[in-house]
Amino acid sequence: MSKRLIVAFGVAALACSTLAASPNAHSAAGTRQEQAGFRFKSGVELINVTATVTDRSGRFYSRLRKEDFVVYEDNRQVEITHFSAERTPVSLGIVVDTSGSMSGEKWSAAVNSIDRFFRMMNDELDEFFLYRFSAHADLVADWTTDRDRLANAIGRVHPNGGTAMYDAVAEAVPMAHAGQNRKKAVVVISDGNDTSSRVGVSEVKQVVRETEVLVYAVGIDANGTPTFQRPLPPVNQPPRLPIPLPFPGAGGRGGGGRLPVPGTGGGGGYPPIGGGGGRGTYSAGGNDDRVNVVALREMTDDSGGRTEIVRDHRDLDPAIGSIADELSQQYYIGYPSPGHRDGRWHTIRVELRDPSLKVRARRGYVATP
Repeated sequence: MSKRLIVAFGVAALACSTLAASPNAHSAAGTRQEQAGFRFKSGVELINVTATVTDRSGRFYSRLRKEDFVVYEDNRQVEITHFSAERTPVSLGIVVDTSGSMSGEKWSAAVNSIDRFFRMMNDELDEFFLYRFSAHADLVADWTTDRDRLANAIGRVHPNGGTAMYDAVAEAVPMAHAGQNRKKAVVVISDGNDTSSRVGVSEVKQVVRETEVLVYAVGIDANGTPTFQRPLPPVNQPPRLPIPLPFPGAGGRGGGGRLPVPGTGGGGGYPPIGGGGGRGTYSAGGNDDRVNVVALREMTDDSGGRTEIVRDHRDLDPAIGSIADELSQQYYIGYPSPGHRDGRWHTIRVELRDPSLKVRARRGYVATP
């Protein structure tokens, strides 16, 4: 066979190979584009909404389509252009109270529950970090997918000192935003009111409003009214925003830096933030050692997350487990940003066409200029 014929066969084979591979390449590119499309860029591309749907008995409802949802921004209906009901990887931070009041059996229960939580989040692409707070907020474990490393890190922690919860959440939220996955969340676990933070709950709430991070909280309050009622889900053992990245002072993806929180002197178009206040304000029952339920809800509710109150440390496991279960059964909704860029808060309202179902989702976003 002549050299020219060999070259011709080679070119033909290469062309066939390219044609055969192009559908897969196109599919992969489409997947990357879809993933990128969900990234929240206020005033630029899409507004992302994570929605949790339950039936009348409180069980997660997972058979809905895009047509079953109606979304409003500032009371005007918007077109849903992106939708997914699939389980997606999560970039998540645990923020745990390690003040002196958490010592003993309560701390042992918290350690076991957190370890179980990491095992329940069993997608290989799920990634985590771990913050502790006593009198100060400290990063215990940076981003990792290694559950054993996280278990070892929290096992070396010993509770002592005061409670700087707001400082820890203010640092953890932008760090969660810097995660690699489309879904981002923070889970706060505490048994007392904040006593040591440099910032108050109103500043923390503004930080949360400037991200699409889901914020959850579990408060341990022996005299409070419990909100957790769901059964413990089974464990399957495993075989980021309108603010710039990296967030100023937050140390980029690595986190661990000190966050310059927004001021409280008005401006920026934020609506008033009621309840919760700063340090030492309202706590359930009027005792500063009690969980400040109002403050926890101030941090969680706008984000689309929620607050659970349990009466005993033995209830931590099902409460934290229910959050892991929820993170695996949510809907993603995306719609084109109106492009406000006005620095103001814009409300989001998600409704369902089936009135027998209940939906919980983020309540709005700040359209950063």
